[in-house]
Amino acid sequence: MVSRAAWLYIGLVVSVAAVLVAAFAKRSMILAQHSAHPAHYPQPLITLIALQALFLVCDSGKAPLTARQTKWSPSSSATLAAVVLLGPVAAAFVGAAAVLSAQRPLRLAERLFNGAMYAISGLAAGEAYLACNGIVGLPRTGHFKAILLAFAAAATVHVIANHGMIWGVNRLNRASGAWRREGLESSLTLLLASDLGYASLGMVIASLWEIMSWFAAVLVLVPLFIARWAMGQFTEQQRAYAATMNAFCQAVETKDYYTRGHGDRVSRGAVMIARQIRMSADRTEAIRFAGMLHDVGKLGVPTQVLQKTGPLSEDEFAAIQLHPMRGLEIVREIGFLFEALNGIMHHHERIDGRGYPMGLAGHEIPEFARIIAVADAFDSMTTTRSYREAKSIEFALSELRSGAGTQFDPVVVEAFIAAIEQEQWQLPEPAGEPADLTTVTVKDHDDPTAPLRVVEP
Repeated sequence: MVSRAAWLYIGLVVSVAAVLVAAFAKRSMILAQHSAHPAHYPQPLITLIALQALFLVCDSGKAPLTARQTKWSPSSSATLAAVVLLGPVAAAFVGAAAVLSAQRPLRLAERLFNGAMYAISGLAAGEAYLACNGIVGLPRTGHFKAILLAFAAAATVHVIANHGMIWGVNRLNRASGAWRREGLESSLTLLLASDLGYASLGMVIASLWEIMSWFAAVLVLVPLFIARWAMGQFTEQQRAYAATMNAFCQAVETKDYYTRGHGDRVSRGAVMIARQIRMSADRTEAIRFAGMLHDVGKLGVPTQVLQKTGPLSEDEFAAIQLHPMRGLEIVREIGFLFEALNGIMHHHERIDGRGYPMGLAGHEIPEFARIIAVADAFDSMTTTRSYREAKSIEFALSELRSGAGTQFDPVVVEAFIAAIEQEQWQLPEPAGEPADLTTVTVKDHDDPTAPLRVVEP
């Protein structure tokens, strides 16, 4: 379902696109009639149809960019070729061809928005090209210095306008599944780099047009589809990473029926904090993995220790304290985790130095670990356990505040509270009774309201 606010936004974008294209088309006709030096154009109709066909081929075969549904299309190369060969209005018509995309499934809202968005982006790019003294028409050898600078400006404006409008509809439609904000933000840097890189093929198309006419568009399909294949390989790698993470999480959760989904929720909380403190996209992605795998070391702790109903012996408590180090041993050879390893190793350290396994204090504790500690404690308190009902969000936040400066980093706590106020936190449904009652953990070792008791020998 598309939200009402998103529908209004789409209607506004479509209306603006129609008004701008009509206004600039009229202006272009007037300027062409009074021009003393007509540009050396290719055949306008054939060129426009060929570039629209190229745009549709590229747009209809979008490649998945990440495992979270973001998709990438090199169609900007066709729009920017139109900027050079035919000018801003033609670039808008090439972009508007998105309404005819053969991509499935595409609903009416998406078709209208895509067509209007690409039309406005093409028009804006064309105007930027002209503002930088770009020469419209078939490029000549002596024109390239001026054209290249103007083309770079046009490509930049196209990318900014395109992603700016996508960002707008994501913000307004964030509650629905139509456009997923998480997928867009997590791959934004790669999207921008891809769009800018393959926009340069528009210059190649325009340069070859004098020699090859419409066949230049066909020729460029070869590198475009090689790029699409490469993106597909990257996506498969991302999916393999995600599958690895999920396998580890499921293995941990088999030891405790009541912690199902705990890794995913801690991961989400850690990402919320990372965004609140404006962590870079690469580090935010790394902390997402760290949150998912923070308890993987429990695979190396005897099940009878994790599920013990009474106080622990010193040896049993030592086994619990070693689980972060065991987690590091399990995943240290997974190369893509990098900084996430610090979060896994040290997420039970305390600001006052009374944590484990190393007894680090203050800023000796890696930032990833300080973030995961807060998200971990919050989810543990707000999840139903066999020995108690879930605590309220307000109670959990109060506990985090009271532990700020001793157990938790105060800056991280405040960042998490601010993130919770901005984004709705969905509490998990209570787990039903497992078929095998021996898999029930009586005490949650991550819950700060249920401290472990150790029996003196």
